Amino acid sequence: MYSDPTFHGIPLPPLPDKAAVDILNFLQGFTNSFENRYSNQIRRYYDKHVCYDISQTDLFEAVDDPPIL
Repeated sequence: MYSDPTFHGIPLPPLPDKAAVDILNFLQGFTNSFENRYSNQIRRYYDKHVCYDISQTDLFEAVDDPPIL
């Protein structure tokens, strides 16, 4: 078993700082473009699969601990 606590199932090689930043910038740009292109589809999916209705949430529901003033 891999003992690195930051390991998330994809073995990644060590990179020079510049390469890590370049890859990060690419991935962020790609993610932004992807979200912009498919935002309507993504929103439709989550609207159908959401497990709660925020409009039914009681924002003033009693809590166990009173606020500290």
